[in-house]
Amino acid sequence: MAKELADKAKEAFIDDEFDVAVDLYSKAIDLEPNCADFFADHAQAYIKLLSFTEAVADANKAIELDPTLTKAYLRKGTACMKLEEYRTAKTALEKGASIAPSDSKFKKLIDECVLRINA
Repeated sequence: MAKELADKAKEAFIDDEFDVAVDLYSKAIDLEPNCADFFADHAQAYIKLLSFTEAVADANKAIELDPTLTKAYLRKGTACMKLEEYRTAKTALEKGASIAPSDSKFKKLIDECVLRINA
């Protein structure tokens, strides 16, 4: 059941129905509260709704559940940057980059954080 809800949430996300996606991911999380992917995807939907504090909380929970889930670090870093918490973002992104060194998204965002911190 949780997987079906998450699949529907993904469809809603693709259709730019981010409110619906957040709601469906919330229901999936209620059914399966230890699924790191659900929290990471919930965070992405929150980012689209500009709810960055909620996105950080979800990303943190995903990281707690699965410390190797790189997309959770990416979501945390992205949300922290939107909150202008560049040092926190950089730390999260560096951790993600250490897990997935070939993922160029991390380097680009880390470089942006460094620019903002030094500005």
